[in-house]
Amino acid sequence: MEFEIFQSLGIALLLGLLVGLQREWDKHPLAGIRTFTLITLLGAISALLAEHFGGWILASSLVAVAASLVTGNLMHERGNEKAEPGQTTEIAALVMFGVGALLVAGYTLPAVVLGGATAVLLHLKNRLHSAIGKLSPDDVRAIFQFTLIALVILPLLPNRTYGPFDVLNPYKIWLMVVLIVAIGMSGYLAYRMLGARGGTILGGLLGGLISSTATTVSYARQSAAHPQARGAAALAIVVASTIVLLRIGIEVAVVSRGLLDVLVPPMIVISLFLVGISAVLFFRMRQADAELPTHTNPSQLKPAMVFGGLYALVLLLIALVDDRYGSEAIYGAAVISGLTDVDALTLSVAELVNQQRVVDDIAWRAIFIGMLSNLAFKAGIAGVLGGRKLFAVVGPVFAATIGLGTLIVLFWP
Repeated sequence: MEFEIFQSLGIALLLGLLVGLQREWDKHPLAGIRTFTLITLLGAISALLAEHFGGWILASSLVAVAASLVTGNLMHERGNEKAEPGQTTEIAALVMFGVGALLVAGYTLPAVVLGGATAVLLHLKNRLHSAIGKLSPDDVRAIFQFTLIALVILPLLPNRTYGPFDVLNPYKIWLMVVLIVAIGMSGYLAYRMLGARGGTILGGLLGGLISSTATTVSYARQSAAHPQARGAAALAIVVASTIVLLRIGIEVAVVSRGLLDVLVPPMIVISLFLVGISAVLFFRMRQADAELPTHTNPSQLKPAMVFGGLYALVLLLIALVDDRYGSEAIYGAAVISGLTDVDALTLSVAELVNQQRVVDDIAWRAIFIGMLSNLAFKAGIAGVLGGRKLFAVVGPVFAATIGLGTLIVLFWP
């Protein structure tokens, strides 16, 4: 018992020193390394005494700390007319008091994480303000639209199946929408933070996360308008299609962990092939830098609803094909649905694996076929919008990838 008490007090001491160090380094006049350490220890001691004498001790200690902070802040402002407004240090002190109490209550890991996160937030003040300052109104709108999609709409949907074949679950369908929008948002925010400085490789990487099809369209148009950027555009298109494999892996990992184990080995083969092709294009065919294409907000409600409808349609189509014609007929559905959106196909097949309607061996092949079908569609886009010379680069690359993928589908054990 005494060891656990000393352990909690020791961790409280270290966390208080950590946050206090940051405030001392930042030269905040109200509270520094000693004050924060003592406040955290007071929280731990108060929680310890509250176990024996009642919770009023913890409450009164918290009130005393708050009163001391208010008094110190008022005295500082009266003596310094240039004092900067803000209550960050005061709130941080109250948080650390709570961290000390959490440690004694037995919530060691949450307390350590909370204390460390507090120190990091305090230290990253300037960087956070700078990053927020770079956000445009569209970026802020995108963040709150994602909040609407993920935290408002999703919890309201019923978590039960409806319709024919008992496969349409509104909650799970919208959960897949949240997953796709989250992947797109991560790429979109990285794009907005880094801008055009990252060059062609970054354009392909972020484009693959946001939308490889949209990236292909954008770079194909750039290639047609600026022929000197053809090599860079081809590189970005291939890189974006390579990142699609990572995107597929993330989706399967979230929805069906067992299917991922079967999918990864053949996926690695295709990935290494495309990475090698990308390296060749990077070193031999880069003629000029292409600008990053303009990506739209991936969290708009209307596209999210369209994807949700498409996902439900593909889910229903594959269940229908499986029921009427057998599992192997799913491959034909994969060719059609994979042309425009491989995400809906991947998530649908993975969900059907979870429901034990499709076996792993057929599922990963269907995903592969959909991915290859999507490559053929993007090769056509590159040729139509980018012209013959862009297609002369992208077409053979995607044709070779489709050939390798076909061999894998046919002969992989």
